[in-house]
Amino acid sequence: MSVACGTMGIMMNQDTAEKGDAASALDRAATFLWTSGRVLEQRRFEVLFQKADGVGLAAALAAYRTGDGAFAYGLEPDIRGPEPQPLSVATALAVLADAGALPGPLVAPALDWTASISAPDGGVPAVLPTLARYPHPPFMPVVTDPPGTLLATGQILAPVLRAGIEHPWIDSAVRFTRREIEALGQTHPYDVEAAVSFLDATVDRAWAGAQAARLGALVREQRIVLLDPARPQDAVISPGYAPGEYHLPHDFAPRPDSLARTWFSDEEMARGLDHLAAAQEADGGWPVTWAKWSPTTELEARPGVTIRALRTLRAYARL
Repeated sequence: MSVACGTMGIMMNQDTAEKGDAASALDRAATFLWTSGRVLEQRRFEVLFQKADGVGLAAALAAYRTGDGAFAYGLEPDIRGPEPQPLSVATALAVLADAGALPGPLVAPALDWTASISAPDGGVPAVLPTLARYPHPPFMPVVTDPPGTLLATGQILAPVLRAGIEHPWIDSAVRFTRREIEALGQTHPYDVEAAVSFLDATVDRAWAGAQAARLGALVREQRIVLLDPARPQDAVISPGYAPGEYHLPHDFAPRPDSLARTWFSDEEMARGLDHLAAAQEADGGWPVTWAKWSPTTELEARPGVTIRALRTLRAYARL
């Protein structure tokens, strides 16, 4: 490279850096997603933030389908391999909701598969024994006869209930989820997130409101929410979580209309949202906060984490 070309390159880099400093959080996130996102996240970003239709997003999701109508192939980055898993179905249904494809042709086969692997009480395991043959994180144990879980069942049901979809599996799954929520005592943040997703979607609003109030009290009593990012010592990290894997108010209430929003004061919510906005990294993306067990899965997870952060900030008028 000539000295002239090198000087021009330095000037261009300085100009780009100056523009980057002035760019909005959304612009910087877009650069990150176009640079590092999978086709799925790029299409999802277009739908959510650039008013694209959902056709391309649904088509990108179809690449993760398995022959039995479920989903695999790293759709959920921490779940590798070609065998379908319930948590991957939960992710797929959330994507279809964004694509405006609920109901749609991909839904019934996915729910048929979900019904086929559900426990007799309607509960869905988080992962199946078939995952054991493929790489998986240490925080995702694989057992021979897994029970139904609130974690998976609540997440699968939430978009289905919002869309008013009918399927033979739904009634038993709803009964299971209601029982699990009513029985929640000592708990952890991801189960609470799944419970809130279900409570925000279920048609029984009186019951949902009562259960949400009870869960909010548990979350605060058990200190599994970080109410002041400047005082991490005041929060408890659940067993098995990564160091620093705190959950903040917006993790439980990603939208102002969530039942979980009433758990927190305006000041507590504002502190959490300030912390979320400040967590955007130099490349425009947001970091993975849970345990990192593979460079590839971290790379593939960050675009999804970034889209979630953008959605939350927009919901609270922070974009």
